[in-house]
Amino acid sequence: MPSRLYRATFRPAGVADWRGRHRAWGVAKLGELLYLTFNSWDERARCGASPYRLRDQPLGGRGRTSTERGRRVATEVIHLSGAVIVDGETEVTDVWSVAGRLTFDKPSRAADLRIEGVVVPGLVDVHCHIGLGEGGAVPPREARAQALADRDTGVLLARDAGCPREPYNTRWLDGEAWAPRLIRCGQHLARAKRYLRYLARDVEPDDLPDAVEQEALAGDGWVKLVGDWIDRSLPEPDLALLWPDDRLSEAVARAREVGARLTIHVFSAAGAAQALRCGLDCLEHGTGLDAAMMAEAAARGVRVVPTMIQREHFAEIAAAGRGRFPRWEAHLRRLYEERYDQARALYEAGVPLLVGSDESTNIPHGVFCTEIELLALAGIPPEAIVAAASWDARRYLGIPGIEEGASADVVVYAADPRETVGVFRAPQAVVLRGEVVAGAVAGAVL
Repeated sequence: MPSRLYRATFRPAGVADWRGRHRAWGVAKLGELLYLTFNSWDERARCGASPYRLRDQPLGGRGRTSTERGRRVATEVIHLSGAVIVDGETEVTDVWSVAGRLTFDKPSRAADLRIEGVVVPGLVDVHCHIGLGEGGAVPPREARAQALADRDTGVLLARDAGCPREPYNTRWLDGEAWAPRLIRCGQHLARAKRYLRYLARDVEPDDLPDAVEQEALAGDGWVKLVGDWIDRSLPEPDLALLWPDDRLSEAVARAREVGARLTIHVFSAAGAAQALRCGLDCLEHGTGLDAAMMAEAAARGVRVVPTMIQREHFAEIAAAGRGRFPRWEAHLRRLYEERYDQARALYEAGVPLLVGSDESTNIPHGVFCTEIELLALAGIPPEAIVAAASWDARRYLGIPGIEEGASADVVVYAADPRETVGVFRAPQAVVLRGEVVAGAVAGAVL
């Protein structure tokens, strides 16, 4: 028999925890001061030997952090039982985490912890920006807070869809056991004054293929392009393409040569059509896709990330152009009004969808559940959303889910998320690398 069986119960932290937390906060602040004083900007950018070793010390809040709670559990062996959803076709009743790895074979020793519920592979946010703020790259402590906010919602794998590398980068997160796994797209590539300030690397069309190769080598097999943005030089400013077809096609070919894939930001129909025409692998936002383009994307297996939270901001963004850019304002308002119908049409057309929150400068981290709920509100079935947010996304990115020998990165829920997406907001347990790092179980072991 397992030594413990935990459900959704909580116990508050005590005075000793409060004192320890504030003592640790003081140590962290002193380390930060010494680090910023004695290290150069180049050394800080690498962050490979960052002194921020005090695990996920919070910016605020009460009690111990979720990682500290998780690390209090003796979890050499965790027994996960109930409904273990491997993918859309396979479901088993039991899986074990042994030394941080999954196995379907019952281990010889008793489990240190048993968790019952509905088990799914760790969630995947394919469009977020850990390490990015309004002014560009953020310091490690802020990037840590962003990563933790995402992780505690069950996001255990994230594709960072563009982030500056200077004066900080996020490579240091790769060595942190508490951090979600990160696949980087390098820095956004855009033309000068044709994207948000401080975020993109400015590139002229003739230099695009070389820049794509450079970002591919600096990232993790993906590159993020900006495909359309407002062009204020037009007589009537509106969304317009950034790249000519020949240069974009050459950039796609160059990415293939170095083994990378390309994803592209597109709002407009012209941007979506060009992305399909030039052979891009994935479309971010994709609000301009019409029925014919959806059919083509479905036939070719081109992925689309609807970013529903960002669509909710279109009316607000459009209002900023009132009186100055009427054509652009009308364009974004139309996309806003069509946001749910267009997202549902993508699904009904058979376009393979992925889930991305676009947490960045105008969207806080930790809102992945809201993205899921908005997809459901658009009329996409919960089962399809769960697949897009977990096993299907992992398969697409080449990261194992629930399979023999894979890293024990799973989320456990009290009810089946394939029936109602509301359960995403209250995980029983978030298990990362075989450690319970968040959820009701983490709270129960205080």
